[in-house]
Amino acid sequence: MSDDLRADQRLENGLGTAHGFVQRPDPGLEAYAEDFLGDLDAIPTVRATVGCIIPAYNEAETIAGVLDSLLQQTRLPDVVHLIVNNTSDDSVEIASHYAGPHTRMTPTGEQSTVIYVHDIGKNPDKKVGALNYGYSLVEHMDFLLGVDGDTTPEPDAIQHLVDEISSDDRIGGISAIYSIDDSALDGVMSKFLIAGQRAQFSAFNMQNLLKGRNMAVLGGQFSIFSTQALRDVMRDSHQRTPWVSDSEVEDSLLSLQIKSAGYLTKISARARAHVGGMTTLRSLDAQQVKWNFGAIDLMWPGQRGDTKGQPFHPNLRLRWFEHMSMVINMTTRFLFVVLLMWSLQLDAFVFSPLWLIPPLAAVWLNFRVAHSMQFRNRRDYLFVLLVFPAELYMMTRMGHFVRAWLKFFSKQQTDNWAAQAKAERGKGVAWTYPFIVVGLLLVGLYAGWAYGPLDPATKSDVLAAGWPVLGVITVLQTAWMLIKASKRYRGFKA
Repeated sequence: MSDDLRADQRLENGLGTAHGFVQRPDPGLEAYAEDFLGDLDAIPTVRATVGCIIPAYNEAETIAGVLDSLLQQTRLPDVVHLIVNNTSDDSVEIASHYAGPHTRMTPTGEQSTVIYVHDIGKNPDKKVGALNYGYSLVEHMDFLLGVDGDTTPEPDAIQHLVDEISSDDRIGGISAIYSIDDSALDGVMSKFLIAGQRAQFSAFNMQNLLKGRNMAVLGGQFSIFSTQALRDVMRDSHQRTPWVSDSEVEDSLLSLQIKSAGYLTKISARARAHVGGMTTLRSLDAQQVKWNFGAIDLMWPGQRGDTKGQPFHPNLRLRWFEHMSMVINMTTRFLFVVLLMWSLQLDAFVFSPLWLIPPLAAVWLNFRVAHSMQFRNRRDYLFVLLVFPAELYMMTRMGHFVRAWLKFFSKQQTDNWAAQAKAERGKGVAWTYPFIVVGLLLVGLYAGWAYGPLDPATKSDVLAAGWPVLGVITVLQTAWMLIKASKRYRGFKA
């Protein structure tokens, strides 16, 4: 074949020119876009599985709201197990209306879940027993979501928790940011107590958010756990179940164990949930004493039955700091009242404007805490700016603190879970003891000062030594409050 004929054939086939070969024109990526997208859609997607467990004890008033809030999530749990135990109300009957499959359309498409209601009757291990029963039902899943029977999450809470825990295999558990819904309260006392608890939660949340989002306690109210982390805890601690009844605060103990197993315990940056608050002094006392007692039991060195104190555990550093801060708060307030009382009795008190600096620093710090709340309202600001409510709530917390420590050192064998349940039913007077004791102590100190053997010169010497000591402690405390109040919150909302 001649060269001219070969060239003509190449031209006809689009492969070259009379002067040499050239490539066929590139059709561009657009020509493959449809096929590529079709192949991409055909790739199976893997979605992490989430099993939700709700331990419920006499939650007839709240359980419907909890289940409704879970069914309104943008990311539904794959299954919900409601574990009713030791109940004497209509929790089972109310929850039974939700039992069965549920399907809803979400921004990411149609999602489905199934709600199961289990009435396990008498359960000696109470909440711990219900949690472990629930774990046995979802241990094959990727994550376990623990929800209290009076906690209602924001609609995107589960989605945020799943996204965050899935992003890092080092994370063993993440707690939501907790607050209390105060929109439907009646009575001055309940509004006052809930405002105090909201401020308490907010301060605690912000502390953890600013510490690298490291969370000492994965609260059982609304937290997600890696089931692999729970299996590692059982292996390392030689336990048959993740939760054990060794501690008054089962969530704190599990958090320590998850940390000891090499995992991170975090607080979410965005997931939020509204927990049930205590609306009476009696119920608040029982709850706070139980929490403080359980924390002391974990903090204090030594072996107590199956519980071993872990004073140097990294998750307990914040607890030690909180307790030391409470001791300082109690010391300054008690000394101030006593010295003021003694000075007035001698007509020796001289007011100085400098004494206004500590309360102003406290107001500024508390104001910043209130302003950091995601769902703040006018009542939160009034609680701080009126000064008296915040101070009265602090004194109430001091009573809880003292009762917990006295109970710990007295080695009383008390069922604090039963005590809290009793208090929530409106029974028990133990919450009044700290106020009675402090009142009697102040009366005794005043009587001994006014009618005792000390002469005026000795009393003056006592006051001359006491006020400077109080002044030094107060200056250091005020400086610390100013440092905390000056911290940047880096966009976090408590």
